[in-house]
Amino acid sequence: MARYTGPACKLCRREGEKLFLKGERCYTAKCAMERRAYPPGEHGKMMRRGRESDYSRQLRAKQKVRRVYGVLEKQFRRYFDVARKRTGLTGLNLLQTLESRFDNVVYRLGFAPNRNAARQLVTHGHFMVNGRRTDVPSMLMTPNDVIVVREESRKTEYFKTFVEEAAQRTCAPWLERDLDKFSGRMLRLPERSEIDGNLNEQLVVEYYSR
Repeated sequence: MARYTGPACKLCRREGEKLFLKGERCYTAKCAMERRAYPPGEHGKMMRRGRESDYSRQLRAKQKVRRVYGVLEKQFRRYFDVARKRTGLTGLNLLQTLESRFDNVVYRLGFAPNRNAARQLVTHGHFMVNGRRTDVPSMLMTPNDVIVVREESRKTEYFKTFVEEAAQRTCAPWLERDLDKFSGRMLRLPERSEIDGNLNEQLVVEYYSR
């Protein structure tokens, strides 16, 4: 299972803005964007962000979406092809598909502080989907799918303080959660207004339509 294993803060610095890949740390002074708000690399400080070409803007928009959801290029292109074949707006279809990923739903439910942590919890087999143990982060959820923390997992150190910590995190409006039962349910696909507004899906569509 391919995934990016390098420093997450490097991705934020490359895009020139916070992508909130480390959850709560991104809101503190420890965030790399607070200390080194310039592109990574030996010549990062000397790089100037001048006038961008259309291609550059499209590429950066695509890379940003990829990095926010933790998806590599080959899989991202596959999601785009699926979105293009569905009825409706291709860009919205793409974002809805990415939001429907199992690891993202775990994060949106507030069961993890960030998507990387959610991915790790999923791969370690801590969750059941519709009564079956599932450890595939890229699995696409559908409305009425139910996620439950396994009984064995509730005894681990992480889940001992799960209810208190999860209660401090917001739950997406297109999801439903019951912290007392360690469970969550997908109600419907998210609307565009319920997805990160700083993502420009139209530029992604333009990039792949060249």
